[in-house]
Amino acid sequence: MSTTVSRAGRPDAPPRPRREWWIPASLLALTFVPVAAGAARLVDLSSGRTAENARFFDLPVPVVVHILGATTYCVLGAFQFMPSFRRRRPRWHRWSGRVLVPAGLAAAVSGLVMTVSGRLPAYDNTALMWLRLLFGTLMAVGLVLGLAAIRARDVRTHQRWMARSYAVAQGAGTQALVLGPMVLVVDQPGGGLKAAGMGFAWVLNLAVAEWLVRRSQVRQSSRRV
Repeated sequence: MSTTVSRAGRPDAPPRPRREWWIPASLLALTFVPVAAGAARLVDLSSGRTAENARFFDLPVPVVVHILGATTYCVLGAFQFMPSFRRRRPRWHRWSGRVLVPAGLAAAVSGLVMTVSGRLPAYDNTALMWLRLLFGTLMAVGLVLGLAAIRARDVRTHQRWMARSYAVAQGAGTQALVLGPMVLVVDQPGGGLKAAGMGFAWVLNLAVAEWLVRRSQVRQSSRRV
């Protein structure tokens, strides 16, 4: 394994795997609220139809597929962002990818189906519906482009598109952080405020993902020098 050279002329040691555990740990923490909410929704659906869950009961299959697909994708995908883990276990990376792509596509497509087929929820508006369609489509397209890139052995493009898709999928976690304080201050935010908060969370995730993957690629390039 090649290493970089410090200013003193000594080779710099590669980053310790232990230092990188903050990445999957942070992503798992971010996805805790959506996963818990999804599990609660499944329990709610299994208990029978009520006035509160009626709109989910109208589309039970997309709801269940979305929850299971998104949970699998976000939890398993968190470990794909640990560079040393990918290097030490390339076979695991490839096989987990065979699970992640179908799970991510299932989550994205089922989310799109619910957006266009279901009734507009209370406190939502048309702007939020279009945001869901935009970012859901971006997630699905990103997975397809990322898969096509790795089949063409274009690793850098593969990493970027997969990071973008994962950032969109993690939007629910960031949205909980953004909208949570709003709920405390103004009870339930109106459609415009909710759309702005959720849109901001998606854009923030994409910006952070872009920065992280590009920084990782620069470091990988520097080690080969």
